[in-house]
Amino acid sequence: MKKIKNKKKKIYKFLGVLVSVILIILYILNVRIKNIYVKNNHLLSDQEIIELAGIEKYPKLFSISTNKMINKIKMSQIVESVKIKKNIFGRVDIEVNEYNMVLKDEVDNGIYLASGEKIKTDEVILGIPSLINVADQDILKDFLEKLDKIDKDMLANISEIEFTPNEYEKDLFLLYMNDGNYVYITTLRLNNLNKYGEVLKQLDGKKGILYLDSGNHFKVME
Repeated sequence: MKKIKNKKKKIYKFLGVLVSVILIILYILNVRIKNIYVKNNHLLSDQEIIELAGIEKYPKLFSISTNKMINKIKMSQIVESVKIKKNIFGRVDIEVNEYNMVLKDEVDNGIYLASGEKIKTDEVILGIPSLINVADQDILKDFLEKLDKIDKDMLANISEIEFTPNEYEKDLFLLYMNDGNYVYITTLRLNNLNKYGEVLKQLDGKKGILYLDSGNHFKVME
């Protein structure tokens, strides 16, 4: 009899654990999103990101996968990368990394992102140069991508940029520097701008035109 009772106890114990596990699983599967926290966004609003993720109606937490939400948010050309964390209490944390703003467009007052996307904003954007004329869009997209890799302090030293292609260099740009100098440069050689400070030290305060498009030479202005 004792053996039978012990077996029954073990069976009841097992069933109790099994039922508990099933109830926990059912609870987790039916938990709805209760709180959404969006971080590190500047250009897109919290609501815009929530709608991109497809969770604006606060659905069940596990009715949409984390990867699916990430892919949906990354469909925006403003967003470079996304991290999402969920917990079983219905909390969702979304951290976005947006593309940098690298160039103003004086033609229509738009702002170019490193991705090539142009946005409209009422914010006063400091520390980036202005494009003063119309540029070939394919060339400009490549130019913006490389401009984003330029040191931020160097970028802030550029006042205006003019698209100035010629017969030999289709991707030639003229940079108007805040110090009064001019720089001719192509997209391919744009990284040479990071050496601009070293070049200045050798000019002894002279003003002129620095040609970084084909060779490195400086022409003093009369």
